[in-house]
Amino acid sequence: MSKIDNVFSSTVPAVDLDAYFARIGFSGPREPTLAVLRAITQKHPDAIPFENLDVLMGRGVSIDPAVIDAKLIAAGRGGYCYEQNGLLKRVLTAVGFKVEGLMARVLWMAPVGAPPRPRSHMVLGVDIDGETWLADAGFGGCVLTAPLRLFSHEVQDSPNGQFRIIDAGQDGVAERQVQANLSGNWAPLYQVAQGGWADVDYEQVNFFTYTHPSSHFTFSMTVGRTTPTARFALKNNRLTHRDQTGALVEQRDLSVDELEMTLRDVIGLPVEPDWRPVLEKVVAWGTPT
Repeated sequence: MSKIDNVFSSTVPAVDLDAYFARIGFSGPREPTLAVLRAITQKHPDAIPFENLDVLMGRGVSIDPAVIDAKLIAAGRGGYCYEQNGLLKRVLTAVGFKVEGLMARVLWMAPVGAPPRPRSHMVLGVDIDGETWLADAGFGGCVLTAPLRLFSHEVQDSPNGQFRIIDAGQDGVAERQVQANLSGNWAPLYQVAQGGWADVDYEQVNFFTYTHPSSHFTFSMTVGRTTPTARFALKNNRLTHRDQTGALVEQRDLSVDELEMTLRDVIGLPVEPDWRPVLEKVVAWGTPT
């Protein structure tokens, strides 16, 4: 890639493109163009929600490609970044894009002056005609719905708000800080480190994410779906609904029945009967501070 080291696997696990494109409702051309990348990255977060329910149910999270495909494509479920972007990486590669996995340090909602968090968020770098585009289908209620020029300082539009990428120096590493414009206020999302990751590199950080007691996925529910006109986010039982510009439409706490209904009818998940005890626990926890 133009400004990122290439880390390409010699063999990329197969993905059923017909099944994936049916899942996200994409019927356009299968060619490595910016227009196709834009279409896929908008449709994916609408059809495949962000969620960590398997972690809360003690099932763990496998990032084996066959397991991801069975869960996110065949079973109609969602997942978090290693599942979402692992799938997206294989899809884009199968279409013909040059793609590598990258790693980011999450800054979203971090208190001012707090120690830096470890790099724990998978994103993708996509090379099109020598220019690197950032793609990310796995960042909850703030997920990108369009690729962003990774090496541009300009404000960039997406179907769900504006973003900008600025230089940031941390620990002697040149990084790019992505910021979202929410109702006129810039808020940092994460810093993307230069240098690609091989698929196997994500195994350890994924294990940390679904097992370590400091990982918020182990003690709170995080669910999100982004449509062309809205962003929906659940943090435990608190539902936040924003319009496509980021303006707040509604925010309220849900009962167990309301939470179950929201997961099914708003988020689009196939709610299972054995989720009920977890949802009761989530409501008892309330909204994390």
